[in-house]
Amino acid sequence: MMGLALAIVLLPLVAAVFTGLAGRRVGRRLTHALTISAVGVSWLLSLLLLERVMQGARLDRIFYTWMVSGGVRFPIGFLIDPLSALMISVVTFVSFAVHVYSIGYMKGDPGEIRFFSYISLFTFAMLLLVTANNFLQLFIGWEGVGLVSYLLIGFWFEKPSASAAALKAFLVNRVGDCGFILGIALLLHETGSLRYSALFARAPTLVGQTIDLGLGLHLPVLDLIGILLFVGAMAKSAQIPLHVWLPDSMEGPTPISALIHAATMVTAGIFMVARLSPFYVEAPGALSVILVIGSLSALFMGLLGIVATDIKRVIAYSTLSQLGYMAAALGASAFAAGIFHLVTHAFFKALLFLAAGSVILGMHHEQDMRKMGGLRRYMPITYVTFLVGSLALVAFPGFSGYFSKDALIEAVGHSRIPGAGLAYLLLVLSVFVTALYTFRMFFMVFHGEERMDAKTREHLHESPWVVTVPLVLLAIPSLVVGWILFHPLLGGGYWDGVLANVAGNQALAPFRHETAWQFFLSAFTSPTFYLMLAGIGVAAYGYLLRPSWPAAVANRLALLYRILLAGYGFDRLYLGLGTRVSPGLGRFLWRHGDEQAIDGLAVNGTAQGVGRIGSWVRRIQTGLLYQYAFTLVAALVVLLFLALVRTPGGVFG
Repeated sequence: MMGLALAIVLLPLVAAVFTGLAGRRVGRRLTHALTISAVGVSWLLSLLLLERVMQGARLDRIFYTWMVSGGVRFPIGFLIDPLSALMISVVTFVSFAVHVYSIGYMKGDPGEIRFFSYISLFTFAMLLLVTANNFLQLFIGWEGVGLVSYLLIGFWFEKPSASAAALKAFLVNRVGDCGFILGIALLLHETGSLRYSALFARAPTLVGQTIDLGLGLHLPVLDLIGILLFVGAMAKSAQIPLHVWLPDSMEGPTPISALIHAATMVTAGIFMVARLSPFYVEAPGALSVILVIGSLSALFMGLLGIVATDIKRVIAYSTLSQLGYMAAALGASAFAAGIFHLVTHAFFKALLFLAAGSVILGMHHEQDMRKMGGLRRYMPITYVTFLVGSLALVAFPGFSGYFSKDALIEAVGHSRIPGAGLAYLLLVLSVFVTALYTFRMFFMVFHGEERMDAKTREHLHESPWVVTVPLVLLAIPSLVVGWILFHPLLGGGYWDGVLANVAGNQALAPFRHETAWQFFLSAFTSPTFYLMLAGIGVAAYGYLLRPSWPAAVANRLALLYRILLAGYGFDRLYLGLGTRVSPGLGRFLWRHGDEQAIDGLAVNGTAQGVGRIGSWVRRIQTGLLYQYAFTLVAALVVLLFLALVRTPGGVFG
């Protein structure tokens, strides 16, 4: 299995390095062939690996030790189990579809070869992350996807908005990484090892231990570690308040938007928390934090999609909301439900982004939905696949999103983790919001009157096969994967020995003896089904029957509308901190800290003090013999006086 794992991980790296260094010489066709073949073979090998894992094979081995410092080993190794095998299959399949799709989407772009090298490198970094058996390798993959996302979001670097978005993503993720690194350092301090197995073995012995944060504040050490690690996940998986980079990441090419949002980057934080489930079940305080933050993200990020007019931004806000669902499931100790939704979401979210890219190609790179409408007549394949993705996103019964999303909501409702009641309410409300913004987008793009200009309408047509074939390939799992995976992932024994559960928590108990068909039939008695229909109905009323109604509602709710357009003010707040508070603090530290304290007192002050002492001593050295003799006699008199004072029975005794 070690050789198989190495091949899966290294093939995309070899293709990325070769095309990155020699791509201009070998040309675009060979670049396409090399990168797509590498990822395609990795995908086929991942299916073989998944089959072996399902037959009981496991691997947890150190490949080599990078270095030893202070008695601590820094290893590179692989952990192949049901979680990593499933993630590898999803990552490589979605990446393969994106690679094929990019042939048509990036055709004619001067940076096309560079783009293919980047996305292969992106795939390698994510595979390195999900196969890690230690925090060093996890961190290398973690930073790898962050670095390549910076390169891909700012791929069209000549656009100021793209460069700004890339920098924003990089900086926000560095904020999260501060917490992540502190969490890893504290783990290393408590366990003495970077391997997951050492953490899982040591965690139960740390229960009840606290750490002194100063000022009389003590926190359970496990909760503190869990929260610090989740701070990194909040940035990587775009949870409130570190979510602001993800909508702006739409400045990158659409294929990379699909790859970031579906199978890499943003799912890294969700995967990390699930991978550490044997640790997190010992840290209920950290789980409560994850549960509440995830549910808040699910609702409030979804509301932003209702007012967005850029087709890619609407889908981006849906990613934020769905990541909130996943985080809420993890916080409820329903780790299996969170990973199940991650898998189904990867397929239908990649489908929606690539279908949106097909629309953008047909509209000559126009992304404003207010300039679309009626596209179903011109782009029938894109229309049908987009509808499949939309129905999966809103969790329509029978589609993959229904099985994972409704099971997730039900699991949160059965959880005993503090905060589960609030989280359940927020997630149920989010069902209506998701249906509303999804079908608002669908109706604005494909139905209603045609709002594009005559020149665009004249050239409207379906996208080429290299674009539509990946859409069909992704639409298939968006339809059927929920039926296939429901019982194995939620009721079967697939996760035995991999994902843990808080003692006494019954979040997943309802699914142990329930089939996919039984769960499908239960949809029509669930309140979430009718909330979903209500959301679709409101969208149909506002954007098909009475197109003037949304503007009237926006005028009546002007304050709320402005708040949503401003994204709750997070960008303005961070911009203010970055342009006012941070420079002001920097000037204060420069003037009073650097100039006065360091330069004035420590550096220049020391030199000036030595100079003053030297000047004073120099005045004593006059060169006059009688003055030296007088000084000598005076010193002797003083010394004799002191000796007489201190001598017992002396003159002054």
